[in-house]
Amino acid sequence: MLRNDVATQHAEQHELLISSVGLAERLLENVERVVRGKSDQIRLVVCALLTGGHVLVEDVPGTAKTVLARAIARSISGGQAARIQCTPDLQPTDVTGLSVYDQKVRDFVFRPGPLFANVVLVDEINRAMPRTQSALLEAMAERQITVDGETRRLPEPFLILATQNPIDHEGTFPLPEAQLDRFTLRMSLGYPALDEEVAIVESQLHAHPLDELDPTLQVDELRQIQAATAHVYLDPLLRRWLVEIVRATRGLDGVRVGASVRGSLALERAVRAWALLDGRSFVLPEDVEVLLEPVLAHRVLLDPYRLDDEVAVRDWAAVLEQSLARAPRPGSESEP
Repeated sequence: MLRNDVATQHAEQHELLISSVGLAERLLENVERVVRGKSDQIRLVVCALLTGGHVLVEDVPGTAKTVLARAIARSISGGQAARIQCTPDLQPTDVTGLSVYDQKVRDFVFRPGPLFANVVLVDEINRAMPRTQSALLEAMAERQITVDGETRRLPEPFLILATQNPIDHEGTFPLPEAQLDRFTLRMSLGYPALDEEVAIVESQLHAHPLDELDPTLQVDELRQIQAATAHVYLDPLLRRWLVEIVRATRGLDGVRVGASVRGSLALERAVRAWALLDGRSFVLPEDVEVLLEPVLAHRVLLDPYRLDDEVAVRDWAAVLEQSLARAPRPGSESEP
C-alpha cells in the first residue's frame, strides 16, 4: 500500500513538472517577443522570479532593462510593474509609501509606494542614500515594509530588478555587502547584435511591442511553476559539490569576503529553476557551472590590499579557477 502511495506521489510530481515546463516556455517566449536576442539573460531573470529572488543588472543605459521589467509584469495576468528612479534626495517613504491625513475620514490613511508592485525596476540603485537602500533591503529580505511602526506585506510574486551603471561612479553610494548578498544573481544585458538591433528599430516604427503584449500566465500558474522547482531532482553529490565550491571561495588568498551560506542556498535553488526552464526534471553539472558567476561573483569581495601579491587572486576568473581546483566536479580525474 505504501509503495502505491509513493508511486502516485511521484506520478503527480512528474505531471506537475511537465505542465510547469510548458507554462515556463510560454512565459519565456512572451518576453522574448519584445526583448530580442537576449534569451539567456531573460532566462536568468525568470530563474530569479521562480526562486523568489532578485536581480542586479550592471549595464549602461539603453539596453532594455525597463522593457524587460515591464514585459515580465505584463506577461502575468494582473501583474503590476513600477519604476523607482534613485537619486540622492530619494527618501525611504518615497519607495515604501506613507500615512497621510485624510480630511474625509478624519484619520491617517496609508498610501502605498512603488514597492507595492509585482515587478519593481529600481534604476541606478547605488545613487540612493544608505537610508533608502536600507528600506529596500527590508523589502528584498523579508518581502515586507515597515512604516510608522506597522509592518505591511508586499504582493506576490515580488521581483526587484535593480540596475547600476558600471561606468559612472560620481555621486554614487556603493551597495553594502549585506545588500549585495540579497540579490539572487547579477547579470548584464549588453547591446544586441546588428540584426537584432535592426529588428528592434523596425518593430518600433509605429508602436512599441509592449503595447501589444498580452498576459500569458495567471498568478496561480506562476505559483505552480515556483512550487514545481522544488521537485526538480538534484543529486546529493551535485548538492555537496556546489556547496563545496561556495565554501572554497572563502579561503583564497586575496579574497576578503567569500560567498555566504545564502550563496549556497541561492545556487541550489537557481540550478533547479534553470533545469526546469531547460525542460528537464533533473539538474546537470553544467547547470551549476553556468550559474556560478551570476550567482556567486557579486558575493565575493577581493582584498584591495593584496592586489600586488603574486599569490593573491585578482579577479572573478581566478577565484572561479581556484575554487573549482579545490572542489572538482564529482567523478573528475582531479577529484581526490
